[in-house]
Amino acid sequence: MNLVSTVIGYPYIGENREWKRCVESFWNKKIAEEQFTAEMKSIRLNNLKHQQALGLDLLTVGDFTFYDRMLDVAAMFGLVPNRYNWTGDEVDLATYYTMARGGNEAVACEMTKWFNTNYHYIVPEYEGKQPQLTKNYILDYFIEAKEELGVIAKPTIIGPFTFVQLAKGYDGKSKNSFLVKLLPLYVQVFQELLEAGAEWIQVEEPALCLSLNEEEIKLVQEAYTYLASELPKAKLMLQTYFEALSAYKELTQLPVAGFGLDFVHGAEENILSIRKYGFPQDKVLGIGLINGRDIWKADLVEKAAATQSLLLLSGVKEAWIQSSCSLQHVPVTTKSEKELDVTLNAALSFADEKIEELTQVTAYCVGAGTSNKNSLKKSKQAIEALAQHKTRNNTNVKQLEATVKAAHFSRPLSFKERQSLQQTALNLPDFPTTTIGSFPQSDQVKRTRTAWRKKEITDAAYAEFVKNETARWIEIQEDIGLDVLVTGEFERTDMVEYFGEKLSGIAFTKFAWVVSYGSRCVKPPIIYGDVEWTSPMTVKEIVEAQELTEKYVKGMLTGPITILNWSFVRDDISREQVANQLALALREEIQALEDAGIAIIQVDEPALREGLPLRKEKWNEYLRWAVNAFKLATSSVQNETQVHTHMCYCEFNDFIDTIRALDADVISIETSRSHGELIHSLKQNSYELGIGLGVYDIHSPRVPSVAEMENILNDSLEVISKEQFWVNPDCGLKTRREEETVKSLKNMVAATQKLREQLSQTV
Repeated sequence: MNLVSTVIGYPYIGENREWKRCVESFWNKKIAEEQFTAEMKSIRLNNLKHQQALGLDLLTVGDFTFYDRMLDVAAMFGLVPNRYNWTGDEVDLATYYTMARGGNEAVACEMTKWFNTNYHYIVPEYEGKQPQLTKNYILDYFIEAKEELGVIAKPTIIGPFTFVQLAKGYDGKSKNSFLVKLLPLYVQVFQELLEAGAEWIQVEEPALCLSLNEEEIKLVQEAYTYLASELPKAKLMLQTYFEALSAYKELTQLPVAGFGLDFVHGAEENILSIRKYGFPQDKVLGIGLINGRDIWKADLVEKAAATQSLLLLSGVKEAWIQSSCSLQHVPVTTKSEKELDVTLNAALSFADEKIEELTQVTAYCVGAGTSNKNSLKKSKQAIEALAQHKTRNNTNVKQLEATVKAAHFSRPLSFKERQSLQQTALNLPDFPTTTIGSFPQSDQVKRTRTAWRKKEITDAAYAEFVKNETARWIEIQEDIGLDVLVTGEFERTDMVEYFGEKLSGIAFTKFAWVVSYGSRCVKPPIIYGDVEWTSPMTVKEIVEAQELTEKYVKGMLTGPITILNWSFVRDDISREQVANQLALALREEIQALEDAGIAIIQVDEPALREGLPLRKEKWNEYLRWAVNAFKLATSSVQNETQVHTHMCYCEFNDFIDTIRALDADVISIETSRSHGELIHSLKQNSYELGIGLGVYDIHSPRVPSVAEMENILNDSLEVISKEQFWVNPDCGLKTRREEETVKSLKNMVAATQKLREQLSQTV
C-alpha cells in the first residue's frame, strides 16, 4: 500500500499577512513592480519550504495567487472583457488588478462567493471571443519549485467544468461551445507541465459536487475523454470538495488517474457510493480526511480508523491522505495564539496543525506509526476537555432556549399594515437615501484603536475619540444630504468580531487571519460555548449619535446567521441551535435599542446565502432554520419600528422566497456589479417589501458619476414602486477613502434628487 500525505492548497497570505502587505504596498505605489514580484516569489517559496518542513510528502503549486485564482485562469486564457482595452499577449498587472478592483475608466468584474464559503472570487466574463493561452503561470510556479527547492510538486488548476460553471456571459446553448474552446488551452497547459517533469496534475472540480443534470454529466464525460485522448500519459487527479461527488457511478469512470473525494462534508454519501459501486482499481483515491474549513482538532484515533476502513472498502493500492479542501479557508498556525483559554487552544488546529495531523495519520496507516499511537490519543483528550468546559454548560442559556415559542418567530402585523404605520411615524421623503452602515476607517482611526488595544491610551480617551469621529461624520452626512444616517461604526473593527467580543461563549484570536476577498483579511470569531447576551452592546454609541441630529440614525447589528457563517463554529451541537442562541442574544439587544428610542434598526445578513448546502435538494432545511433565526431576533419589535437588513451578492431568482420570508421592512442588496441581472430578475419575480438596490460598487476606488447612478435608478423604477424604493451604496464603506466616499455619496444624493424632481413633474 502506497500512502502519500498532501493538501489541496495552503494559505498564501503568510503567517503574518506578508502577502497582504506586499500587495497593498504595490497598489499604493510604495514599491515598484520588480520589487513586488520578487517579494511575492519569496512568500511563495517560503510557503513551500514550510510545508516541506512539516513533513508533507507531496507539495502543491498553483494554489498561490496575486488576487484570485479564478481571475488567474481567466487572465491566463485571455478572457479579458473589452472594457479594459486589452491588446493581447500576456495580461499585465495593471489590467489584472483593474479587472479585480476597477479603475477610472472601467468597472471591476463581478465578485461573488466561492460556493458556500466566505471567500469571494472574481467572476470570469465570456464575451464570445476566442480564448488564447497568454501565459502558463502554473508552469512558472512548477519550474520555480523544481529549480529553487529541488521539488517535483503537484501543479493545481481550477478545472474546465467548474471554471465554465462559475463564469458568466453565455446561455445554455453557448455553454458547451465555451467549454470546447477552452479544452485545447487546458491541453496546452498540461502538456507544458508534463514536458517540464510534472508527474501529477491536480484538476479542481468542486462543481462536480453540485446537483448535475444529464446534459452536464455528458458534458463532463466528453471534456475529460477529450483531455485523455490528447494527453494519454497525463496523470490527472480530479479533485472534488465541499460535498460528495454527484453522479458517482458515471463520473468515477472518467479517464483520469485519480479522484479526490471529501470525506468530511460529503462523507456519508461518498462512502455509500463506494459501498454500492466500488472504486475503480486503476485509480488513486484522494481521501479528504482532515476538515479544511474548521479549526477544531480532529480525533486522530477516529480518523486513522476511518482511513483504514476506506482503504479496505475501496481496495485501492495507492491513496493520498489529504485535507477535505484547500487550507486557505483556515488560519496559518495556532503557535502565535498566546492569550486564548488554555483548554480551547489545546483543541484548535489551523493549517500547519492540520498538516501535522495528516502526516501523523499517514504514518500510522502505513505501519510506521505504532510508536505514535499515544500521540493520536492526545487529540481525543483535548476534545473531551473542551466538552467539559463551563462555557459549554451555561444554565442561563439553556433556560432561555426553553422559553422559545412559535409566536417568537413572526411579527404581529403584515408588512402592508406595518408600512402604513411606519410611513406616518417616520415621515421620510420618497426614495430615502442612506448607507449600509460603516464609513472609512482612516489611518487615524486604526492607529487610535491599536493604541487603545495596547493600553497606550485609556478607555475614556478611546471612547471620546470614537464619539468625536462619529460626530464629525454625522455632520458630513447632513452636509451630503442623506435622509437616514449611521454612526459610521468607528468603534468596530469587524461587523462580526465587535459583537462576538461582547457576547459570552465566543473567543477571538490575535493572528488567525483568513482571506475574504482580494487583500481583505478577517479573523473569524470562534464560537466555542453557549452564546449569552450580558449587557447592551451598541446602545451608548447610537444614542450619542442620535442626540446630534434631528434625522434618524439607524441602529446597526449583525444578524445571527452572518455571525454564524462568518465564525468558526463549535461542532458538538447543531448549527441551528447555535443560530438560535445568537438570535436570542440579538433579540435582547434590539429590545435595548427600542427602549432607547431608536426607530430604525438594521440587522445585516450578508452571509445568509453562503450557508446554503451545495445541493439544492438540501436547501430547504437550512433556509427553514436560518430564516427562523433572523425572525427570532427581530420579531419582538413594535410595528412602528422599521427593521432593515442587508445582503451581499444574492442570486435573486434563487432566493426571492427566502428574502420575502425574512419579513424585513427594507432590504438592501449588493448588486452594482450585476445590476442588469437583478432588474431582469425583478421583472420576472415581483417583490413587494421595501428594497434598496446598491447603486454603486464600493469595492472599487472609482467615483461613479451622477448620470451613471441616474441610469441605475431609472432602470430600477421599472420594477420597484416609489413606495418601496430606497437608495444606497451596495455595501459598507469601511474599506474606502474619505474623499472618494464623500464624492460618491454626494453624486448618489444628487441622482436621487433628480429622480424626485423628475417624478414630481410627471404628477
